[in-house]
Amino acid sequence: MKALIIAAGRGSRLKDFTDNEPKPLAQLLGLSLIERVVLTAREAGITEFVIVTGYLSEKIKTKLGNGEKYSVKINYIENKEWKKGNGISVLQGKDLINEKFVLLMTDHIFEADTLKRLLKTKLSDKECILVVDKTPKKHIDLNDATKVKIENNKIVDIGKGIKDYNGIDCGMFLCNQSLFNALKESIKKGDETLSGGIRILSKKGEMRYFDIKENFWIDIDTKKDFREAEKILCKRLTKLTDGPVSRFLNRPISIKISKLLVKTKLTPNSISFFSFALCLLSSYFFSLGSYLYVVIGGLLSQSASIIDGCDGEVARLKFQQTEYGAWFDAVLDRYADALIILGMTYGLWRLHGNAAVWIIGFIALAGSFMNSYTATKYDSIFKKSGKKPKVRLGRDIRLLLIMIGALSNQIFYTLIILGIITNAETIRRLYTLRKT
Repeated sequence: MKALIIAAGRGSRLKDFTDNEPKPLAQLLGLSLIERVVLTAREAGITEFVIVTGYLSEKIKTKLGNGEKYSVKINYIENKEWKKGNGISVLQGKDLINEKFVLLMTDHIFEADTLKRLLKTKLSDKECILVVDKTPKKHIDLNDATKVKIENNKIVDIGKGIKDYNGIDCGMFLCNQSLFNALKESIKKGDETLSGGIRILSKKGEMRYFDIKENFWIDIDTKKDFREAEKILCKRLTKLTDGPVSRFLNRPISIKISKLLVKTKLTPNSISFFSFALCLLSSYFFSLGSYLYVVIGGLLSQSASIIDGCDGEVARLKFQQTEYGAWFDAVLDRYADALIILGMTYGLWRLHGNAAVWIIGFIALAGSFMNSYTATKYDSIFKKSGKKPKVRLGRDIRLLLIMIGALSNQIFYTLIILGIITNAETIRRLYTLRKT
């Protein structure tokens, strides 16, 4: 199935913000708006796109190319009458689309899950479906939004001036060729808007609605919308499996760092390696044994813990998630954990020469590894249930304890505590999963 994307308008309300670029190329957390739409649709399974351009058309074509760098195929059609209603832009796609298709707006950001669900919806030969928000959130500007009136699962009216409405147009459609015929009829009557074509279909009883439910979406028209979209996208980076330290300490800091990193060419894997390098340095300073170096080692380990969240955040914000990247990060984390505990153990032995330190260090190391190993299965079960684990003792807590132990100069007791809590947590998980 193809997606038709409307990217012809100027976006005059964002003229200063976009720095004389067309609105589709306005940057949001490291990607242009149109890139976000294309990549979200790709995540939902769509790989062929027809993009209708208009204002500064060549800049959009230069930016996206033929779609190869996004692993999709992109064709373009230019609307020379882009100053007119958006219905004319939609109509331009009729010569390149001869099947059922998805219609998207370049300035509407949404979740891939919404589109996945929409694509599973059955559609008759004459019907079209509009995604509708029946319970719009606070960030939706109701004064500027296009409203719809729904009766008996059908859209009976649409427009910005409707007072008796019970839904908001989310700018996402599943369409047949009937939309093009309706637009021709609407334009002939003098209404050049997309809503005009939808009204023609609604009068024929051929316009259904699809409830977006709790999924996120936002129409970006103003600077305020950009700030709100950035805020929401960043908030959504928090994961169900985040431990308390990640959620309340690491994540607020790492997100601020990631907002800067997405503007660079750094890849998630390079960020993972940088976090590992910090752990390597931490291990070295711990191995030196003296208090000043131990403090530096502790601070570096906690810094690595924070940076360790950035690779995943950048990957999600820029649609660069890969199975290899997740595995690469997990492998480096295990090596990093081992090196830090080795450095702590060696530094302590170097100062006091007590061989028992190696046994305690081994217990802490084994517990740390088992803590990480069992976490994957433990988290996956809770993720399937949609529930948050009641207890989440993970790497974030371990590295925070190491920093606290370093600052208080209590490395010996820190290793004992790590050995006890990590192995106890592994046993608890085994018991919990057995009951589950």
